[in-house]
Amino acid sequence: MSKLIDLQNQIAHLQKQAEEIRVKEFEATIVEIRQKMQAFGITAKDLQSARIKPKPGRKSKLAAEKPVKIKKASAAVAAKYRGPNGETWSGRGLTPKWLAALVAQGSSKEQYLIVA
Repeated sequence: MSKLIDLQNQIAHLQKQAEEIRVKEFEATIVEIRQKMQAFGITAKDLQSARIKPKPGRKSKLAAEKPVKIKKASAAVAAKYRGPNGETWSGRGLTPKWLAALVAQGSSKEQYLIVA
């Protein structure tokens, strides 16, 4: 057999062993958790609302994360320039290629201003 098939068989065997161990230890773990909960007076509600408190002098993982900034959707800006083929530009950002080409040919930007 090839090494790959041998390794895949070993992986399958180890995964089966791991599952058997998990099943065997599951009940004992539940009992241990319940005993600790009873000893400390912890309820299921406590677990649901519990917050991780950092050790003194350390930042918690939650505190280390910065809040995500959400960009607000900006309103569409009205077109300020209109080209001969119907192209438009708001006047913001880089000059579009169609307008740059027209200016390079000797036209002026003001010639393509949209008069309201």
